[in-house]
Amino acid sequence: MLEKLFKLKENKTNVKTEITAGLTTFMTMAYILAVNPDVLGKAGMDGTAVLLATCIASFIGTLCMALMANLPFALSAGMGLNAFFTYTVVLELGYTWQTALLAVFIEGIVFIILSLTKVREALFDCIPLTLKKAVSVGIGLYICFIGLQSAGIVADSSTLVTLVSFTDSFNTTGICALLALIGVLLIAVLYIRNIKGSILIGILGTWILGMICQAIGLYQPDNVSYFSLFPTFEMTDFSKLGETFGQCFNIDFNTVGIFNFIVVIFSFLFVDLFDTLGTLMGVSAKAGLLDENGKLAKIKPALMADAVATTAGAVLGTSTTSTYVESASGVAAGGRTGLTSLTTAVLFLVSMFFAPIFVAVPSFATAPALIIVGFLMFCTVTDIKLDDFTDAIPAYLCIIAMPLFYSIADGIAFGVISFVVINLVCGKHKKINSLMYVLAVLFILKYIFL
Repeated sequence: MLEKLFKLKENKTNVKTEITAGLTTFMTMAYILAVNPDVLGKAGMDGTAVLLATCIASFIGTLCMALMANLPFALSAGMGLNAFFTYTVVLELGYTWQTALLAVFIEGIVFIILSLTKVREALFDCIPLTLKKAVSVGIGLYICFIGLQSAGIVADSSTLVTLVSFTDSFNTTGICALLALIGVLLIAVLYIRNIKGSILIGILGTWILGMICQAIGLYQPDNVSYFSLFPTFEMTDFSKLGETFGQCFNIDFNTVGIFNFIVVIFSFLFVDLFDTLGTLMGVSAKAGLLDENGKLAKIKPALMADAVATTAGAVLGTSTTSTYVESASGVAAGGRTGLTSLTTAVLFLVSMFFAPIFVAVPSFATAPALIIVGFLMFCTVTDIKLDDFTDAIPAYLCIIAMPLFYSIADGIAFGVISFVVINLVCGKHKKINSLMYVLAVLFILKYIFL
């Protein structure tokens, strides 16, 4: 049955290899089960509900990837996209998390429609490669900055931000920041030494160090801002899912600014579009799944699986669900078919029963994961060609705008607008795709009228 369904012999693999690869993929991306409830929790969402929604959406998306595309790729709540959801859409723009979920839901519906046509590929082609790479780099810096803040390593000051004073409030703020730095070094060493599940191990290791510090009195919970680090071993309250399920449809449209809401939807679309396509191409190349022209034969069903997962995730109660670059770890372990992703999907479903443990992970333990994942995204900067300033300067503006303006959307806007203006004025209008003019005008109108 497995041979008929996944064509194992044709792909020169076997059941043992595929299951091992699926377990490897899960171990490298399971950190999202601790990080996502923490990030979306800051938007006012219930942590257990987010964890359950993340598990189910990951299961649905990864299962679709296995059965529809027969590819060894896994999906879950996208890093960067969850930060955009919380810090930009909810905390900066002031939308409710229910409205943000509606934007994600509409994005998913649009992607389902686009995935049935060649529009998604056309949109991908209209954006210059330099800006695509810059978006990844900028999101990496943005995520890193969020990690530094959530760990308390970065503090407010007269210079806007500064390094926290480790000695002031050492038993709370100071020790948490110190443990987070230790966590960064721990994950870095494990990752460099190619330890499978290095990010997840780093999160758990940092958390355990925190519990040791609490046990010997270095960390002292005050039950207001700093709580006990020891988890409560109890059954998962599956009824919590009702707090987020279907809430994307429970909004008052009279309180939503339509134009600004459209911009939010477009921002989700843009980031998810290029993040997914870039991941699919990068991991496919590593797996040897691209043809002689550099194309992925099964890209349409892969994109459809991604779109279905995003739509389902929004209804369940989580931010955009997308293909994970950590899928490369499973590919490196020999995964070549959908049996790898099927294995990962089942493990995500089983994870629901351990929700109380994942939700209890403190911010200073998940922050190192944000910082290291930010670095992995930042590595794309080496692919940006700096010899042509008409490409390099827009990429630079896109990158620095994201962390400094605390907004992925503004980074994208600055990149698109500057690329069009600079190349148009410098006489290089042939480099500008007609759709880029439309995008630039839309972003300019946003700043004029909003």
